[in-house]
Amino acid sequence: MAGLFDKQAEIYVDARPTYPTKWYSKLAALTPQHSLAWDVGTGNGQAALGVAEHYEQVIGTDISENQLKHAKQHPRVKYIHTPLSLSDDEFVTLMGGENSVDLVTVAEAVHWFDLPKFYSLVTRLLRKPGGVIAVWGYYGMVVSTTFDPLIKRFREATQPFWDPRAHHLLDGYRTLPFPFESVGLGSEGEPLQLEMQQRLSIEGVVRMMRSYSAVTAAKHRGVDLLSEGVIKDLESAWGGPNKIRTVTYKAFMLSGRVKL
Repeated sequence: MAGLFDKQAEIYVDARPTYPTKWYSKLAALTPQHSLAWDVGTGNGQAALGVAEHYEQVIGTDISENQLKHAKQHPRVKYIHTPLSLSDDEFVTLMGGENSVDLVTVAEAVHWFDLPKFYSLVTRLLRKPGGVIAVWGYYGMVVSTTFDPLIKRFREATQPFWDPRAHHLLDGYRTLPFPFESVGLGSEGEPLQLEMQQRLSIEGVVRMMRSYSAVTAAKHRGVDLLSEGVIKDLESAWGGPNKIRTVTYKAFMLSGRVKL
């Protein structure tokens, strides 16, 4: 995962949409205690900052040192590089021991994980009873009847270049294993359907598209999915370089508690 995002870390910081604050409020309302949260695959720290509004301390971890270099700072957020070489016991100790975490969040990243290993760690670390894990992602955008067909064509062009692990994301987490007891905000096989909105220019949309790992993978194979011609067509359908439009992203969430 680290290699997929290291080279686009700077783009990723600015290109991705902000998660709605009400998501964090709803999750925080589910945990009786608010001492420690763990944001996994934290990347630029976007979700960690949102969680920090509700918890005394947030630990954001990532296997990508380059992503963490671009992470946004906050007095209640601590970022830790966690290489794959770290053992489970070392990880648990690093986080403060078993039964110590009130909320685990994973934004747009869980599909990259070794799920059995990750879920085992979550089960050890979550406070019992009361601790909650929430994972969410987004894929696909809706803009207008003239622009959306071009986005569909672009998505189809990216298909051969997605890492196989990304297919859970492309499927809206409907097939993602999630062995936790439902807390009412999406469950295994039935993710909660959500939306995010962002006001953007076409430049912002193209930056978002460039941040896709499939675009980076295609470039490594000599294929430019965002060629000058493609961008010109996108700009024309958008309505010009100075036009600001509302982009609606389709998002989805799974959340739960450790089954006792």
